[in-house]
Amino acid sequence: MQTRIIKISPNAKEEGLIKEAADVLRKGGLVVFPTETVYGIGANALNKKTIDKLYKIKKRPKNKPFTFHIARFETLKELGVDLNDRALKIVHKFWPGPLTILAENKEKKKIGIRMPRNEVALALINETVDPVVAPSANISGRKPPVSAEEAISDMKGSVDIILDGGRAEIGTESTILDVSVDPFKVVREGAIPKEDLLVDHYVLFVCTGNSCRSVMSEGILEKLLKEAGLSEKVKVDSAGTLSYLNIPAAPNTIQVMQEEGVDVSMHRGKSVTMPLLQKSDVIYVMERSQRDIILNMWPAAESKVRLLKEKQDIPDPIGKSIEEYRRVLGIIKDQIGDVFLGLFKRYK
Repeated sequence: MQTRIIKISPNAKEEGLIKEAADVLRKGGLVVFPTETVYGIGANALNKKTIDKLYKIKKRPKNKPFTFHIARFETLKELGVDLNDRALKIVHKFWPGPLTILAENKEKKKIGIRMPRNEVALALINETVDPVVAPSANISGRKPPVSAEEAISDMKGSVDIILDGGRAEIGTESTILDVSVDPFKVVREGAIPKEDLLVDHYVLFVCTGNSCRSVMSEGILEKLLKEAGLSEKVKVDSAGTLSYLNIPAAPNTIQVMQEEGVDVSMHRGKSVTMPLLQKSDVIYVMERSQRDIILNMWPAAESKVRLLKEKQDIPDPIGKSIEEYRRVLGIIKDQIGDVFLGLFKRYK
Protein backbone atom coordinates (compact mmCIF):
# COMPACT_ATOMS: atom_id res chain seq x y z
CA MET A 1 0.00 0.00 0.00
CA GLN A 2 1.16 3.52 -0.84
CA THR A 3 1.05 5.69 2.28
CA ARG A 4 0.63 9.44 1.80
CA ILE A 5 2.44 11.55 4.38
CA ILE A 6 0.76 14.94 4.70
CA LYS A 7 2.09 17.87 6.70
CA ILE A 8 -0.78 19.65 8.45
CA SER A 9 -0.97 22.73 10.65
CA PRO A 10 -1.47 21.85 14.35
CA ASN A 11 -4.34 24.37 14.58
CA ALA A 12 -6.41 22.38 12.02
CA LYS A 13 -7.07 25.37 9.75
CA GLU A 14 -6.41 23.37 6.58
CA GLU A 15 -10.00 22.23 6.10
CA GLY A 16 -9.34 20.67 2.70
CA LEU A 17 -6.81 18.24 4.16
CA ILE A 18 -9.14 17.40 7.05
CA LYS A 19 -12.02 16.69 4.64
CA GLU A 20 -9.77 14.52 2.47
CA ALA A 21 -8.61 12.43 5.43
CA ALA A 22 -12.16 12.14 6.81
CA ASP A 23 -13.37 10.88 3.42
CA VAL A 24 -10.71 8.17 3.53
CA LEU A 25 -11.92 7.13 6.99
CA ARG A 26 -15.58 7.04 5.95
CA LYS A 27 -14.69 4.79 3.00
CA GLY A 28 -12.85 2.29 5.17
CA GLY A 29 -9.30 3.58 4.97
CA LEU A 30 -6.83 4.03 7.81
CA VAL A 31 -5.49 7.44 8.83
CA VAL A 32 -2.73 8.11 11.36
CA PHE A 33 -3.25 11.42 13.13
CA PRO A 34 -1.80 13.32 16.10
CA THR A 35 -3.38 13.70 19.50
CA GLU A 36 -1.96 15.60 22.46
CA THR A 37 -0.74 12.30 23.96
CA VAL A 38 0.54 10.07 21.11
CA TYR A 39 -0.22 9.44 17.43
CA GLY A 40 -3.21 7.17 16.75
CA ILE A 41 -4.55 5.12 13.82
CA GLY A 42 -8.09 6.19 12.98
CA ALA A 43 -10.57 3.68 11.57
CA ASN A 44 -14.30 3.65 10.85
CA ALA A 45 -15.82 1.65 13.71
CA LEU A 46 -18.79 0.63 11.51
CA ASN A 47 -16.61 -1.10 8.90
CA LYS A 48 -15.86 -4.66 10.07
CA LYS A 49 -13.33 -5.31 7.30
CA THR A 50 -11.38 -2.19 8.32
CA ILE A 51 -11.43 -3.14 12.00
CA ASP A 52 -10.18 -6.64 11.16
CA LYS A 53 -7.38 -5.05 9.13
CA LEU A 54 -6.51 -2.77 12.03
CA TYR A 55 -6.16 -5.74 14.39
CA LYS A 56 -3.87 -7.41 11.87
CA ILE A 57 -1.68 -4.32 11.37
CA LYS A 58 -1.39 -3.72 15.12
CA LYS A 59 -0.78 -7.44 15.78
CA ARG A 60 -3.27 -7.02 18.57
CA PRO A 61 -5.40 -9.83 20.06
CA LYS A 62 -9.08 -9.49 19.13
CA ASN A 63 -10.15 -9.72 22.77
CA LYS A 64 -8.67 -6.22 23.27
CA PRO A 65 -11.23 -3.75 21.87
CA PHE A 66 -10.27 -0.37 20.44
CA THR A 67 -11.15 2.93 22.10
CA PHE A 68 -13.74 5.23 20.51
CA HIS A 69 -12.51 8.77 19.90
CA ILE A 70 -15.21 11.45 19.95
CA ALA A 71 -15.36 15.19 19.29
CA ARG A 72 -18.69 16.06 20.93
CA PHE A 73 -20.31 15.15 24.27
CA GLU A 74 -23.50 14.29 22.38
CA THR A 75 -21.72 11.28 20.89
CA LEU A 76 -21.92 9.54 24.28
CA LYS A 77 -25.65 9.07 23.71
CA GLU A 78 -25.02 7.84 20.17
CA LEU A 79 -22.71 5.19 21.64
CA GLY A 80 -25.45 4.17 24.07
CA VAL A 81 -23.58 5.45 27.13
CA ASP A 82 -25.45 7.15 29.97
CA LEU A 83 -23.00 8.41 32.61
CA ASN A 84 -23.95 9.14 36.21
CA ASP A 85 -23.49 12.62 37.68
CA ARG A 86 -20.03 11.94 39.13
CA ALA A 87 -18.70 10.50 35.87
CA LEU A 88 -20.18 13.43 33.93
CA LYS A 89 -18.46 15.88 36.27
CA ILE A 90 -15.11 14.18 35.61
CA VAL A 91 -15.40 14.11 31.81
CA HIS A 92 -16.53 17.72 31.68
CA LYS A 93 -13.44 18.61 33.72
CA PHE A 94 -10.92 16.66 31.66
CA TRP A 95 -12.40 16.53 28.14
CA PRO A 96 -11.11 17.49 25.68
CA GLY A 97 -7.94 16.04 27.14
CA PRO A 98 -5.80 12.99 27.96
CA LEU A 99 -8.50 10.95 29.71
CA THR A 100 -9.99 7.66 28.50
CA ILE A 101 -13.02 6.33 30.34
CA LEU A 102 -14.34 2.78 30.43
CA ALA A 103 -18.13 2.80 30.57
CA GLU A 104 -21.00 0.41 29.93
CA ASN A 105 -23.31 0.95 26.97
CA LYS A 106 -26.96 -0.08 26.75
CA GLU A 107 -25.92 -3.64 25.93
CA LYS A 108 -23.92 -3.72 29.19
CA LYS A 109 -20.73 -3.96 27.14
CA LYS A 110 -17.74 -2.05 28.50
CA ILE A 111 -16.24 0.34 25.94
CA GLY A 112 -13.40 2.85 26.02
CA ILE A 113 -14.08 6.48 25.06
CA ARG A 114 -11.80 9.48 24.74
CA MET A 115 -12.15 13.08 23.52
CA PRO A 116 -8.67 14.29 22.54
CA ARG A 117 -7.63 17.93 22.92
CA ASN A 118 -5.53 18.11 19.75
CA GLU A 119 -7.29 20.32 17.18
CA VAL A 120 -6.36 18.15 14.19
CA ALA A 121 -7.79 15.09 15.94
CA LEU A 122 -11.01 16.88 16.94
CA ALA A 123 -11.55 18.30 13.46
CA LEU A 124 -10.91 14.95 11.77
CA ILE A 125 -13.23 13.01 14.10
CA ASN A 126 -15.96 15.63 13.77
CA GLU A 127 -15.70 15.71 9.98
CA THR A 128 -15.78 11.90 9.68
CA VAL A 129 -19.25 11.76 11.34
CA ASP A 130 -19.15 7.94 11.59
CA PRO A 131 -17.76 6.66 14.92
CA VAL A 132 -13.97 6.48 14.95
CA VAL A 133 -11.70 4.14 16.90
CA ALA A 134 -8.04 5.06 17.24
CA PRO A 135 -5.44 2.90 18.97
CA SER A 136 -1.87 4.16 19.15
CA ALA A 137 -0.02 4.06 15.82
CA ASN A 138 2.44 1.31 16.68
CA ILE A 139 2.65 -2.46 16.63
CA SER A 140 1.36 -3.80 19.97
CA GLY A 141 4.12 -4.03 22.54
CA ARG A 142 6.23 -1.26 21.03
CA LYS A 143 6.52 2.30 22.34
CA PRO A 144 3.60 4.50 21.21
CA PRO A 145 4.78 7.18 18.75
CA VAL A 146 4.89 10.81 19.80
CA SER A 147 5.79 12.12 16.33
CA ALA A 148 4.88 11.37 12.74
CA GLU A 149 8.43 10.11 12.13
CA GLU A 150 8.01 7.47 14.83
CA ALA A 151 4.60 6.47 13.44
CA ILE A 152 6.03 6.18 9.92
CA SER A 153 8.58 3.58 11.05
CA ASP A 154 5.78 1.16 12.05
CA MET A 155 2.91 2.19 9.80
CA LYS A 156 4.27 3.26 6.42
CA GLY A 157 2.85 0.92 3.80
CA SER A 158 0.07 -0.28 6.11
CA VAL A 159 -2.15 2.84 6.28
CA ASP A 160 -3.55 5.21 3.68
CA ILE A 161 -2.54 8.56 5.20
CA ILE A 162 -0.26 9.80 7.95
CA LEU A 163 -1.10 13.35 9.05
CA ASP A 164 2.06 14.99 10.36
CA GLY A 165 0.94 17.61 12.86
CA GLY A 166 4.23 17.88 14.71
CA ARG A 167 5.32 16.37 17.98
CA ALA A 168 2.59 15.39 20.46
CA GLU A 169 2.07 18.10 23.09
CA ILE A 170 2.21 15.74 26.09
CA GLY A 171 3.89 12.62 24.76
CA THR A 172 2.44 10.37 27.46
CA GLU A 173 -0.53 8.05 27.00
CA SER A 174 -3.92 9.01 28.39
CA THR A 175 -5.01 7.98 31.86
CA ILE A 176 -7.70 5.27 31.78
CA LEU A 177 -10.49 5.53 34.35
CA ASP A 178 -13.13 2.81 34.76
CA VAL A 179 -16.40 4.58 35.63
CA SER A 180 -18.47 1.39 35.34
CA VAL A 181 -17.40 0.29 38.82
CA ASP A 182 -17.98 1.82 42.25
CA PRO A 183 -15.69 3.32 43.38
CA PHE A 184 -14.16 4.43 40.09
CA LYS A 185 -10.83 2.78 39.35
CA VAL A 186 -7.74 4.05 37.53
CA VAL A 187 -6.82 1.20 35.17
CA ARG A 188 -3.78 2.89 33.64
CA GLU A 189 -1.91 5.87 35.03
CA GLY A 190 -0.98 8.34 32.33
CA ALA A 191 -0.97 12.06 31.60
CA ILE A 192 -3.51 12.93 34.32
CA PRO A 193 -2.44 12.10 37.90
CA LYS A 194 -4.65 9.60 39.71
CA GLU A 195 -5.32 12.00 42.60
CA ASP A 196 -6.62 14.69 40.23
CA LEU A 197 -9.24 12.29 38.86
CA LEU A 198 -10.44 10.82 42.12
CA VAL A 199 -10.47 13.93 44.30
CA ASP A 200 -13.95 15.33 45.03
CA HIS A 201 -13.16 19.04 44.82
CA TYR A 202 -10.31 21.02 43.20
CA VAL A 203 -9.57 24.56 44.41
CA LEU A 204 -7.24 26.85 42.44
CA PHE A 205 -5.79 30.14 43.71
CA VAL A 206 -4.49 32.60 41.12
CA CYS A 207 -2.38 35.73 41.52
CA THR A 208 0.07 37.40 39.16
CA GLY A 209 3.46 35.79 39.77
CA ASN A 210 2.51 32.72 41.85
CA SER A 211 5.14 33.63 44.44
CA CYS A 212 3.16 35.50 47.13
CA ARG A 213 -0.64 35.72 47.50
CA SER A 214 -1.70 32.51 45.76
CA VAL A 215 1.07 30.60 47.58
CA MET A 216 -0.13 31.93 50.94
CA SER A 217 -3.72 31.03 50.10
CA GLU A 218 -2.81 27.51 49.00
CA GLY A 219 -0.69 26.90 52.11
CA ILE A 220 -3.26 28.16 54.61
CA LEU A 221 -6.13 26.18 53.09
CA GLU A 222 -4.04 23.01 52.86
CA LYS A 223 -3.16 23.36 56.55
CA LEU A 224 -6.81 23.70 57.56
CA LEU A 225 -7.89 20.78 55.37
CA LYS A 226 -5.15 18.54 56.79
CA GLU A 227 -6.16 19.37 60.36
CA ALA A 228 -9.78 18.55 59.49
CA GLY A 229 -8.91 15.28 57.74
CA LEU A 230 -10.17 16.53 54.37
CA SER A 231 -6.95 16.44 52.36
CA GLU A 232 -8.03 13.38 50.36
CA LYS A 233 -11.34 14.95 49.38
CA VAL A 234 -10.13 18.44 48.43
CA LYS A 235 -7.04 19.23 46.35
CA VAL A 236 -5.55 22.73 46.44
CA ASP A 237 -3.32 24.33 43.82
CA SER A 238 -2.03 27.74 42.76
CA ALA A 239 -0.81 29.46 39.60
CA GLY A 240 -0.01 32.87 38.20
CA THR A 241 -1.22 34.83 35.19
CA LEU A 242 2.32 36.07 34.52
CA SER A 243 4.38 33.48 36.39
CA TYR A 244 7.75 32.17 35.31
CA LEU A 245 7.88 28.38 35.38
CA ASN A 246 9.50 26.99 38.55
CA ILE A 247 9.92 30.40 40.20
CA PRO A 248 10.26 29.89 43.98
CA ALA A 249 8.10 31.57 46.58
CA ALA A 250 9.31 35.04 47.54
CA PRO A 251 11.63 35.03 50.61
CA ASN A 252 9.11 37.05 52.63
CA THR A 253 6.36 34.62 51.65
CA ILE A 254 8.46 31.74 52.97
CA GLN A 255 9.11 33.61 56.23
CA VAL A 256 5.52 34.64 57.03
CA MET A 257 4.25 31.17 56.17
CA GLN A 258 6.87 29.63 58.49
CA GLU A 259 5.40 31.80 61.21
CA GLU A 260 2.10 30.02 60.49
CA GLY A 261 3.72 26.60 60.68
CA VAL A 262 3.57 26.09 56.92
CA ASP A 263 6.67 25.29 54.83
CA VAL A 264 6.41 26.66 51.26
CA SER A 265 10.16 26.66 50.59
CA MET A 266 9.77 23.90 47.99
CA HIS A 267 7.04 25.74 46.06
CA ARG A 268 7.73 26.19 42.36
CA GLY A 269 5.56 28.51 40.34
CA LYS A 270 3.53 27.75 37.24
CA SER A 271 1.32 29.63 34.84
CA VAL A 272 -2.42 29.41 34.42
CA THR A 273 -3.23 26.89 31.67
CA MET A 274 -6.43 25.61 30.10
CA PRO A 275 -6.10 22.09 31.59
CA LEU A 276 -5.59 23.64 35.04
CA LEU A 277 -8.69 25.83 34.64
CA GLN A 278 -10.78 22.95 33.34
CA LYS A 279 -10.12 20.61 36.23
CA SER A 280 -10.74 23.27 38.89
CA ASP A 281 -14.15 23.39 40.57
CA VAL A 282 -13.58 26.90 41.88
CA ILE A 283 -10.93 29.49 40.99
CA TYR A 284 -10.12 32.26 43.46
CA VAL A 285 -8.29 35.31 42.11
CA MET A 286 -6.70 38.15 44.06
CA GLU A 287 -7.58 40.95 41.62
CA ARG A 288 -10.25 41.71 39.02
CA SER A 289 -7.54 41.91 36.33
CA GLN A 290 -6.69 38.25 36.91
CA ARG A 291 -10.33 37.32 36.50
CA ASP A 292 -10.39 39.17 33.18
CA ILE A 293 -7.29 37.31 31.95
CA ILE A 294 -8.83 33.94 32.82
CA LEU A 295 -12.12 34.76 31.11
CA ASN A 296 -10.28 35.91 27.99
CA MET A 297 -8.56 32.52 27.95
CA TRP A 298 -11.75 30.57 28.64
CA PRO A 299 -15.11 32.41 28.81
CA ALA A 300 -16.83 29.25 30.08
CA ALA A 301 -14.97 29.65 33.38
CA GLU A 302 -17.17 32.58 34.41
CA SER A 303 -19.34 30.50 36.74
CA LYS A 304 -16.39 29.33 38.83
CA VAL A 305 -14.06 32.35 38.97
CA ARG A 306 -14.46 34.66 41.94
CA LEU A 307 -12.51 37.24 43.91
CA LEU A 308 -11.07 35.77 47.10
CA LYS A 309 -12.10 38.96 48.92
CA GLU A 310 -15.55 39.79 47.60
CA LYS A 311 -15.75 43.06 45.63
CA GLN A 312 -12.20 44.03 46.61
CA ASP A 313 -8.69 43.37 45.30
CA ILE A 314 -6.10 41.96 47.68
CA PRO A 315 -2.90 44.07 47.35
CA ASP A 316 0.28 42.54 45.95
CA PRO A 317 3.08 42.66 48.56
CA ILE A 318 5.86 41.73 46.12
CA GLY A 319 9.02 43.74 46.78
CA LYS A 320 7.62 45.28 49.96
CA SER A 321 8.45 44.92 53.65
CA ILE A 322 7.87 41.86 55.80
CA GLU A 323 5.23 43.87 57.66
CA GLU A 324 3.28 44.30 54.42
CA TYR A 325 3.49 40.56 53.79
CA ARG A 326 2.08 39.93 57.27
CA ARG A 327 -0.73 42.41 56.64
CA VAL A 328 -1.66 40.79 53.32
CA LEU A 329 -1.48 37.33 54.89
CA GLY A 330 -3.93 38.52 57.57
CA ILE A 331 -6.41 39.55 54.86
CA ILE A 332 -5.97 36.22 53.08
CA LYS A 333 -6.42 34.19 56.30
CA ASP A 334 -9.76 35.87 56.96
CA GLN A 335 -11.01 34.92 53.49
CA ILE A 336 -9.58 31.40 53.57
CA GLY A 337 -11.41 30.82 56.83
CA ASP A 338 -14.71 31.33 55.00
CA VAL A 339 -13.60 29.10 52.11
CA PHE A 340 -12.64 26.34 54.53
CA LEU A 341 -15.90 26.63 56.48
CA GLY A 342 -17.88 26.09 53.28
CA LEU A 343 -15.83 23.00 52.42
CA PHE A 344 -16.05 21.67 55.99
CA LYS A 345 -19.85 21.92 55.98
CA ARG A 346 -19.93 20.19 52.62
CA TYR A 347 -17.81 17.19 53.56
CA LYS A 348 -18.37 16.71 57.29
